[in-house]
Amino acid sequence: MGRYLLRRLISLIPTVLGVTIVVFLLIRLIPGDPAVAMLGEHAARENVERIREQLGLNRPLFLDREALREGNVKGFFDSQYIRYLGRLLRGDLGSSIHRRIPIAEELKQRFPATVELALLSMALAIIAGLPVGVLSAARHNSALDHFSMVASLIGVSMPIFWLGLMEIMLFAVFLGWFPVGGRIDHTATVRTITGLILLDSLITGNLIAFTDALKHLVMPALALATIPMAIIARMTRASMLDALQADYIRTAHAKGLRERVVLYRHALKNALLPIVTIIGIQLGNLLAGAVITETIFSWPGIGKWGMYDAIVGRDYPVVQSVTLLIALAIVFINLIVDISYAFLDPRIHYE
Repeated sequence: MGRYLLRRLISLIPTVLGVTIVVFLLIRLIPGDPAVAMLGEHAARENVERIREQLGLNRPLFLDREALREGNVKGFFDSQYIRYLGRLLRGDLGSSIHRRIPIAEELKQRFPATVELALLSMALAIIAGLPVGVLSAARHNSALDHFSMVASLIGVSMPIFWLGLMEIMLFAVFLGWFPVGGRIDHTATVRTITGLILLDSLITGNLIAFTDALKHLVMPALALATIPMAIIARMTRASMLDALQADYIRTAHAKGLRERVVLYRHALKNALLPIVTIIGIQLGNLLAGAVITETIFSWPGIGKWGMYDAIVGRDYPVVQSVTLLIALAIVFINLIVDISYAFLDPRIHYE
């Protein structure tokens, strides 16, 4: 197991390097100039060039061939990407072009909000999707099975922006059960420990803040959990149908075991590998794809700030840093999923 972990950690290096190259190149292929976006379309040419010089945007993207032909080896490596990679190796993510705020400080504030939203959404998806999939497989071709699969299909097809707006209209405007948006009421105070407000409020015993934060989190978590909930239910059903055809299930029934024991202790345990795989994939998607949900509910995460706003404003350092962080999170999630296989199935060994 130790050698396997070491190999996976080493393989992380070229993966992250490839992500930095792809993101660095793609964001610069988007039409537009950050200097023009900062100063406006009618800004003087000399002012635009001065900003481009300050930001290093007038340098070559990867390598300066002109400097090499002139014998300037140091200037050959003085490019936008090499500078960005050097700062990254020093742990310096740079500063936002527009707000002039260190990106690391902004991520420290915003990333826990996205993680909290993604984790609660995934918890809701597992709590609802797993039992539905198991019951659908156990009652194959019944009315319950058909209803749950139709509901899952609707859940996969439901546009999140429409569902979020309907939640706001029903639960916030008409019923007044939940706040329209935000993460916590501005009058509430929580001592920051992990950055996860629900966890921090529990650790500090601040139940008032916990209740308020939970109310703010319910609607965006429900909206974000819809698609993974449906996918987990359908994957669980398919995996359970295969497991229920096995000989050991018939043996368990012949021994007189209760239906619940057969389903959850024997069938589900052996059907978990593809389910855990899809859960890991969906968790990565939740971290990377919460832009719409965070925008609708004014959730202060990295989605809208780091993806939509930064791309529209050509804020290169923000887009690169957020994408790199999400890539690292997805790789880490995949590593945890791979390791979990050995605990779920004793036949799997990592040598």
